[in-house]
Amino acid sequence: MDQEIHFNKTKIVATVGPASNDKDMLRKLMQEGVDIFRLNFSHGTHEDHSKVIQYVRELNEELGTHVCLLQDLQGPKIRLGEVEKDAEITTGQKFIITTEEMVGTSEKASTVYQGLPDDVVPGDMILIDDGKIELKVTGKNGREVETEVIFGGKLKSRKGINMPYTKVSAPSLTEKDIADLEFGLPHDIEWVALSFVRSAEDIRDLRGRIKAAGKTSRIIAKVEKPEAIKNIDEIIEETDAVMVARGDLGVEIFMEEVPMAQKMIVEKCNKLAKPVIIATQMMESMIENPRPTRAETNDVANAVMDGADALMLSAETAAGLFPVEVIRSMVKTITSVERQADVYFKHEMPEKEDPLFLNNALILNACRLAQSTKATAIVGMTASGYTAFKLAAHRPKGNIFIFTHNRPLLNTMNLIWGVRGFYYDKAESTDHTFADIEEILKSNGYIQQGDVFITTASMPLKERGRTNTIKLNVVD
Repeated sequence: MDQEIHFNKTKIVATVGPASNDKDMLRKLMQEGVDIFRLNFSHGTHEDHSKVIQYVRELNEELGTHVCLLQDLQGPKIRLGEVEKDAEITTGQKFIITTEEMVGTSEKASTVYQGLPDDVVPGDMILIDDGKIELKVTGKNGREVETEVIFGGKLKSRKGINMPYTKVSAPSLTEKDIADLEFGLPHDIEWVALSFVRSAEDIRDLRGRIKAAGKTSRIIAKVEKPEAIKNIDEIIEETDAVMVARGDLGVEIFMEEVPMAQKMIVEKCNKLAKPVIIATQMMESMIENPRPTRAETNDVANAVMDGADALMLSAETAAGLFPVEVIRSMVKTITSVERQADVYFKHEMPEKEDPLFLNNALILNACRLAQSTKATAIVGMTASGYTAFKLAAHRPKGNIFIFTHNRPLLNTMNLIWGVRGFYYDKAESTDHTFADIEEILKSNGYIQQGDVFITTASMPLKERGRTNTIKLNVVD
């Protein structure tokens, strides 16, 4: 093998938008290192998203990759309506937000959220445009909310409204989300992100809808509300993955609380083998500049060291001037950190009460064996993906290669830390299968003569049951 084959173990999510939604740019981004494309349903038409889905599926065929798709539902995002071009409000003035449709002025503007007057009480804080503008509720009059401007600024159409201390009554799944979900599910999108999750019940509702449609899409709970932090344990337990959505979270809770919330959520997800994505403003300056700031590079590095499975880019790849350079820059930082930092061997002891304790103990010991033998690779065979999630949670240093006969699972697993998938549907003798796997990895240049690699499998192979076997191999 002429050169070392290196994988970023921490995956990259890129949001698709006007800067990246043609097939040629999607190809370039995949070649640079994108593992997951996010379709942001706050923007774009179903037709736009449909084209991207088709392009990504075609490119996977052409490039032999398993890049997956993430449908990000908008959720009950509260926004201003249309506003006059030069509308500006000043500190101390009175300002009205109405639920009646109108073009906003510096005295009054509309919101698309009809429940606003019912949810707020005098004294509540209302933040506009990621907190750039702050209002205090002074009263209500029918469908109007009266406020005093605490910090003024320019009003812009469609900017987000946050109410950090208000219990918002809007359901997590809006009518728009349900329509978007009905569009997305027939396309077999691998991951669905639910915005503004407040409790495990929100996840159960979405899961019920996915099952009723006869689909297997996995769920990502977006943590961006104080209620989600309060209910974090039950949310992580119920969901398939978590996204730390730092944009709205940083407005809904005190900004200085976000770094510790991020670390807490990542740690809890790592322990439960649930993938966790860090999102928002990772490379924000690269929307307009070809290089990131030092602070952004540090932010990316810290997220990798915290134990994130994936890092997400938003406007940087959706609307920025340098989408390819952003991915290249992120890959360089991730590679540097993974080569030098202590991000490996998180050997979490399985719970004895867990019905799958024996399988979990076996996977743990496979990872320990990989550590002590300095194995180049650790191989898992799975039908459900369970082995992939569990192997990744222990963060082995060798590459994780997962073989499965479940073709759709190949894309789904692309979100998981360190995992690369292979389609394999033979169930012959154990010796034949192990020899086959060795040959596949060898011919692709992933292992070479003298390398140690560990294989986990279920015996007898034909039954495709839970993992119950570890084999230590030395490449001939």
